[in-house]
Amino acid sequence: MRELESLAVASRSYGANPEFVFLGGGNTSYKTADRLFIKPSGVTLADIQADDFIAMDRSAIRALYAADMPAAPAAREELVKNMMAAAVTPPGAGRPSVEAPLHELVDYAYVIHLHPAKINGMTCAVNGPAVCEDLFPDALWVDYIDPGATLAMEIKAIFDAVEGEQPRIIFLQNHGVFVGADTLEEIDAIYARIMATLTGAYMRAGVSTTLIQTGVTVDGLMDVIPALRGTLGDDNALPVLKTAETAFEPATGPLTPDHMVYAKSYPCSIMAGPADILDYADRFGFTPRVLLMSGGAVIGVGKNLKAAEGVLTAARDAALVQQLTRAFGGPRFLGDTERLFIENWEVESYRQKIAGGTGADTSARGKVCVVTGGAQGFGLGIAEGLAAVGAVVVLADVNIAVARQAAAELNARFGADSAVSVEVNIADEGSVQRMIKSLVLTCGGVDLFIANAGVLKAGSVKELPLADWEFVTKVNYTGYFLCVKAVAPVMARQNAARPGYWTDIVQINSKSGLEGSNRNGAYAGSKFGTIGLTQSFAMELVTDRIKVNSVCPGNFFDGPLWSDPERGLFVQYLRSKKVPGAKTVADVKAFYEAKVPMGRGCYPADVLKAILYLTAQTYETGQALPVTGGQVMLN
Repeated sequence: MRELESLAVASRSYGANPEFVFLGGGNTSYKTADRLFIKPSGVTLADIQADDFIAMDRSAIRALYAADMPAAPAAREELVKNMMAAAVTPPGAGRPSVEAPLHELVDYAYVIHLHPAKINGMTCAVNGPAVCEDLFPDALWVDYIDPGATLAMEIKAIFDAVEGEQPRIIFLQNHGVFVGADTLEEIDAIYARIMATLTGAYMRAGVSTTLIQTGVTVDGLMDVIPALRGTLGDDNALPVLKTAETAFEPATGPLTPDHMVYAKSYPCSIMAGPADILDYADRFGFTPRVLLMSGGAVIGVGKNLKAAEGVLTAARDAALVQQLTRAFGGPRFLGDTERLFIENWEVESYRQKIAGGTGADTSARGKVCVVTGGAQGFGLGIAEGLAAVGAVVVLADVNIAVARQAAAELNARFGADSAVSVEVNIADEGSVQRMIKSLVLTCGGVDLFIANAGVLKAGSVKELPLADWEFVTKVNYTGYFLCVKAVAPVMARQNAARPGYWTDIVQINSKSGLEGSNRNGAYAGSKFGTIGLTQSFAMELVTDRIKVNSVCPGNFFDGPLWSDPERGLFVQYLRSKKVPGAKTVADVKAFYEAKVPMGRGCYPADVLKAILYLTAQTYETGQALPVTGGQVMLN
């Protein structure tokens, strides 16, 4: 349908513009004589296509207004939800917007409902009604009404009393605006007029339309954030804590339902540490989503990185709205009755669930998983598998450009904020400490640290340069030590705040850590040594509820470590004459494949299964688990 194609284009245009929409909020619709086509729940305006709109029987929607409404709000909303689901054609085609009844009431063919901060600076202001009457005399102002069935019923009563043509602009106090017209061009013109008029009003009042931001003070955050993360979690999962890059003044009360569903009604000021979270939970009955640290830093709390970033996005928008209300007498916050209705509303809980993202139901879902050497090869394969099952993956690599590209590709495949990148040279203590600081500020802590980064220099003990020996040892052996030294305190702090929660360190070792490797002493020695470290770390860190294990893979023949045409092991082994009689790289590869009883090299998926096995175990630490296709078997 041409009209829906046009509406989809307009919806995407508004949805992609942060001046109009945050976190995909808002609704759009188009009417024919007997059908209402409306954006469904779970689809963002920025992404909607013409065939995403749900068709609804207009007569079935109108039946709502003749129904006997239960007095109890919960029962009333349940009735409306069921009636709206029954109006969808064909049945079960999707979940329509909760505001479908209100869209149906508007006489015009097109409706675009948005919540721009500039508009909510007026709708959420103490003097909003008077300002609206002065600036927009052709508009309808509606005092705050609980969204859903109650709002639809009240709007119907207002429209029934209107003589003549319906207003094209409806401002809803502490909510947003509905604009209706018979053409999208007219709606665009109306929105342009509204935004220009309000921009001029803010300029005259000397109120900036850009959120005022300050620098973040991060002193002391490394110690307190992991403890806050533990306090906010449970024995099965800890949330992600994302620190905003620039600080701002969060809104001090509930302004709109859209802000509340993502960021809750009030921020939690952290002055005494985790105790402040417990006091907040006792007061409100739930844990906070926005933390305001004593140094001014603002932290978003979510079940994964996408949700935590969404909290910060909503908090920034609410902060801007509160800032803008200063032009019109200051903020008008929702009262406790209004607030509690939103907090307990099933529809808003559904929206929050959709916004937070979903993933496979596995032990890694939502966990912060760091993979050193994660930009390519085995590390990238492991990271890819973790992202696929819903983990938050951090690609830590010395080659930050490649890591950023890899993270971008994972996000494109598995959803925004599935992966992030951080630069690290694991052989440099300062670099490792900076990596851990970045992890804490980005995610709040670490659940699974995979020490995968490693190097190899092959050669005879008679000829191997000392520099090569020291390079391999510094990266493989000392680098593992430095990573555990840096990450263990973070894990210990978050675990101490959440008794019953365990975290994991898994070192990617090698079959060469279980048996010697001819003309490969530097590598095998470093891998034997790190199994000793794993056992020692496991004995020490078990009191912090940190399990430490190693996975010892067989050869990943298809990865760059082996197959790189210039520096790969196949080339190195050919040059060092490690394989007697080998004349080509293919000869070397065939020689090593023949050593594996299962006839192939190891794949990242094989190692990932071993990692997930070890993390799922509640009675396993200090182990070196072979994944070698039978090439190495333990006694």
